[in-house]
Amino acid sequence: MSRWPPRPTVVVGVLAALLGAAAGAWFFNRSVPAAAPLPPPRPAVAAARPGDALPAITLPDLDGTPVALAGFGGRPLLINVWASWCGPCVEEMPALAAFAATQPADGVQVLGLALDSRDGVRDFLARVPVGYPIVLDTPGPADASVRLGNTQGLLPYSVLVGADGRILKQKLGPFGPGEIEAWAAH
Repeated sequence: MSRWPPRPTVVVGVLAALLGAAAGAWFFNRSVPAAAPLPPPRPAVAAARPGDALPAITLPDLDGTPVALAGFGGRPLLINVWASWCGPCVEEMPALAAFAATQPADGVQVLGLALDSRDGVRDFLARVPVGYPIVLDTPGPADASVRLGNTQGLLPYSVLVGADGRILKQKLGPFGPGEIEAWAAH
C-alpha cells in the first residue's frame, strides 16, 4: 500500500519547516544598522567627606536670593538638611532653633537646607518658626545633600564645617535630646 501522494498535513508540515528555517536564516544573517551610541554617563557627584573643603554650593533662600554656603566662613557652621514632610526632621527643629539662639557671636552658625518646595517650607515655618537662615534645594541624585556627603539620601542629615571651611563631621539621622551641643563642639 503506497502513501503517495502524501497527505496534506505532511505537506503543510514540511513547507512550514522549510519556511521557518528560511526565515531564521534571513533573520540571523541580515545586516542590522548600528544602534545610536549611548549618551555618555552622567558625571558622578563627588560626595564630601570629613577633611574635605566645603563644596562650592549656592542655593536660593525663601525669597529666591542666592546664598553661597562659603559665605558663612570664619565661624563653624552646622548645616542641617531637612524637609517639612520628614517626621524626625520636624522633631529636631525646635532643638536646633534653641541651639542656634544660644550661640555667641563667634559660636556655631546654623543653616537649614530644605529639600522641599518653597510653599512647603513657608507653611512649616509658619507653625514652627526658627531664627536661623533656610536655603532650598530640589531633592535628587545630585542635590546639595549628596554633595555634602549624604550618599544614602536619607533625612535628616547634618554637617559640621569648621571655621576654616573644612568638613569636620557628618551625621545621618536626627539628633537626640542634648546631643547637638556635644556634637557641634569641635
